[in-house]
Amino acid sequence: MTPKLFQITGRLAQAIPSVLVVIILSFILTRMLPGDPAVYFAGDMADKESIEQMRRSLGLDRGWLEQFYIYIINLIEGDWGISLTTGQPVTDELLARLPASLELTIFGLILSIAAAVPLGIAAANHKDSWIDHFCRILVTAGVSLPIFFTGLFLVYIFYFLLGWAPSPIGRIDILVLSPPPVTGFYTIDSLLANESETFFASLAQLILPAATLGLFALAPIARMTRSAMLGALKSDYVRTARASGLSRKKVLLTYALQNAALPIFTTLGMVFSFLLGANVLVEKVFSWPGVGLYAIEALIASDYAAVQGFVLTMALLFVFVNLTIDIILTLIDPRVGFDD
Repeated sequence: MTPKLFQITGRLAQAIPSVLVVIILSFILTRMLPGDPAVYFAGDMADKESIEQMRRSLGLDRGWLEQFYIYIINLIEGDWGISLTTGQPVTDELLARLPASLELTIFGLILSIAAAVPLGIAAANHKDSWIDHFCRILVTAGVSLPIFFTGLFLVYIFYFLLGWAPSPIGRIDILVLSPPPVTGFYTIDSLLANESETFFASLAQLILPAATLGLFALAPIARMTRSAMLGALKSDYVRTARASGLSRKKVLLTYALQNAALPIFTTLGMVFSFLLGANVLVEKVFSWPGVGLYAIEALIASDYAAVQGFVLTMALLFVFVNLTIDIILTLIDPRVGFDD
């Protein structure tokens, strides 16, 4: 086994304990949620006997260890339980809603990269100028403002005052049919079906929630880009390139940016994971039918299976994204040591 392959195997092995800890914590925390699911599903007018019968049918009359053992066995068999609020298997619900969340997250990340990376480069290239100060102010604002406030503010400006954005409800206008499902991403599926009206309708619905996520992600990406570029611009190879008479643009984009790309790339992986969690609030503000909105509705109803399914899905995505970043860095960056 080559050293690189050995290190990648080690990264995979390190991800297993993280998933196990998440499974245990999600099980314990959902059992500590306020409210009694048996009372909720039995109804407000139910008597004690009906509530106890509902508790037995839900398996809540058993001890925690027995419930956890059953939960683990079901996970191994691929059974994540039945959502009590919808009556559907949790896996089916999550698979149906996950593309909506991923489309929103990816589009928000693309918007943030398109704004943050050029801004960080310009701030580093013009250190202590008005561009640099503007970058710092924007970064501070992006970190300070709650993401739900940003979403409501954008809705107020672009939908209520200006009327430029469509109604911030759902993934597509109610007068437009959804595209034939292929990937679950409405923008991609509409292009595959050659339905331009559906594409622009889904894109219009996507802009405001994606911009909300993009503003939230802009701060760490711009800050890391500025920091990495400042370090690269002070390096010996950049000074040598400048002394060789190369143009400012070539030095900046070819030499400095390429060497600053690795820490920026690492930050993008972490930001993507954070955006998956921030989706919960954004989906609630915009009534976006993703896994975040599904989780909120499950929390209100104390729907254990749905909440645990959501937490486990987010944990697996988080581990997968960070593991992918680690593996890519291991393969392309010679500076990553074999004993890390």
